[in-house]
Amino acid sequence: MAKVKSLAELQALYQSLQPIMADRNESKPLEGKATIMVCGGTGCKSSNSTQIVENLEAAIASRNLQDKVKVIRTGCFGFCEKGPIVKVMPDNTFYTEVMPDDAEEIIESHIMKGEKVQRLLYFDPDKKESVDNSKDMSFYKKQLRIALYNCGVIDPENIEEYIAREGYFALAKCLNEYTPEQVVEIITASGLSGRGGAGFPTGKKWASTARAKGDEKYMVCNADEGDPGAFMDRSILEGDPNSIVEAMTIGGYATGAHKGMVYIRAEYPLAVHRLQTAIEQAKEYGFLGENIMGSGFDFDIEIRFGAGAFVCGEATALIHSMEGKRGEPTYKPPRTSEKGFMLKPTTVNNVETLANVAIIIRKGAEWFSSIGTENSKGTKVFALAGQINNVGLIEVPMGTTLREIIYEIGGGIKDGKKFKAVQTGGPSGGCLTEKHLDIPIDYKSLTAAGSMMGSGGMVIMDETSCMVSIAKFYLDFTVPESCGKCNPCRIGNKRLAEMLDKITKGKGTMEDLEKLRNLSINIKDTALCGLGQSSPNPILSTLDNFWDEYVEHVVDKKCRAGVCKDLMHYEINKSVCVGCTACARNCPVEAIHGERKSPHEIDQEACIKCGTCISKCKFNAIQVK
Repeated sequence: MAKVKSLAELQALYQSLQPIMADRNESKPLEGKATIMVCGGTGCKSSNSTQIVENLEAAIASRNLQDKVKVIRTGCFGFCEKGPIVKVMPDNTFYTEVMPDDAEEIIESHIMKGEKVQRLLYFDPDKKESVDNSKDMSFYKKQLRIALYNCGVIDPENIEEYIAREGYFALAKCLNEYTPEQVVEIITASGLSGRGGAGFPTGKKWASTARAKGDEKYMVCNADEGDPGAFMDRSILEGDPNSIVEAMTIGGYATGAHKGMVYIRAEYPLAVHRLQTAIEQAKEYGFLGENIMGSGFDFDIEIRFGAGAFVCGEATALIHSMEGKRGEPTYKPPRTSEKGFMLKPTTVNNVETLANVAIIIRKGAEWFSSIGTENSKGTKVFALAGQINNVGLIEVPMGTTLREIIYEIGGGIKDGKKFKAVQTGGPSGGCLTEKHLDIPIDYKSLTAAGSMMGSGGMVIMDETSCMVSIAKFYLDFTVPESCGKCNPCRIGNKRLAEMLDKITKGKGTMEDLEKLRNLSINIKDTALCGLGQSSPNPILSTLDNFWDEYVEHVVDKKCRAGVCKDLMHYEINKSVCVGCTACARNCPVEAIHGERKSPHEIDQEACIKCGTCISKCKFNAIQVK
């Protein structure tokens, strides 16, 4: 492929590629040709979606349908709970939980006979019927895909499919119609803010780097996504890597940078592979390199690997890691826009932030700023996890309520249990309760409620969750992730973890609860970087919203959820036990004793409270107190 040297050549290429997209995003009957899209994201790949593709291709070849039916691997469709996903276009049929052996039936019934495979359609529990079109599914109805615009629609390893969806037109527009200053003004006017957690205005950050003096400047993409349960950035890179390449090049033009770097975890091999492919193809087509599209602007991108340190999500720690140093944060000012990589002016944006840039340039700042709330513009991508029916990746306008996300898009709580809390913002966020369900999701509202937007992790908990244990879980994650540079984080969080461990073992006191709160506030006020400053949030929010559970652990030595093992007591109801010996035979520590056909007893000292006896007893004779 010859390099694209001008806007006119890009437009000509775009027109020539339209036939390959003719059957995407349509809802019309099959008319001789079809495209079968199979989710190729990490989640579905782990459930054999690669084998599904191979079986579909084999079934197509055996029927000589290669000229009529095409199979492509896409990025994540978002509905991970029902994966692997297969979507047939142009009739927009959405198949869920597809297995490799289903490939033959899809080709024979759907493609050959025009009869949809009913057993693979999504069953809507509210409508109590199968739904074949994703547009009619409650999971998608309230979503608005901007950052995820191409995910699940294109082959992420084929740059021509990206171009056929207006890819690189934003870059061409910037290079041909706007000065760097005008590009910064557009991003500023759009109201786009950083999606990595802090919510800093993107336009302001770009303007700062553009103003900074330096013979070299850098554009950095922070792809070091490490929150437990979060997979927003990874999915964007897996499903639409060219959008990041284009956005970084636009950012380089706007700020005066000629070198871009993507800092990504080496443990994300699929995202790395697809990003590398996108970079190589962009160079081949002339969207990276020297004199891009005849504009005289040079820009290139390379990948830098991280080792999975959570603290390296912080900009200065990330930059130190890229320089080959220990990943530790530094005091600000100066900010990275003034002295960043190699002490040169550097812009650091996370993946989701950059995924919004090209479409803002194409559609305009006013279009983007019309979405969301007064203080939080656009959309936000969230990874739904935990005790929710529709686990997956979603994108909604800012201002959507937690209730809409959990009960409409998320389908409610698993197994009909009662909602208890939602953790937003990952390990740095807070736990919100039922009284917060109707607050609009934006930066200001979540902060006021005692949580934060964060990068977009959202973990839902039901009545079986112990909130003291949840706070301990997040702190147990944070403590070893500390870089150790400042005392409040290195020592203070360790003390918090010790107190929580003491409380969950029934050894805590009311004085400990007071110390827990005071130390948490102190750490928030004195820690060096965002990791330490936000690490006490889960503790403070659970103390505020679930104080009675802490008191029960301390005063009553009781865990109402039955999660804290040291507060649990297993007993055999002798009036129910028939002496079948099933519990004794399966106990891994031989803590249960008794004669056959006689009631058994549990040695409390030996019992490890593993629950094996409960699962093996057919008579419900074992109780947890």
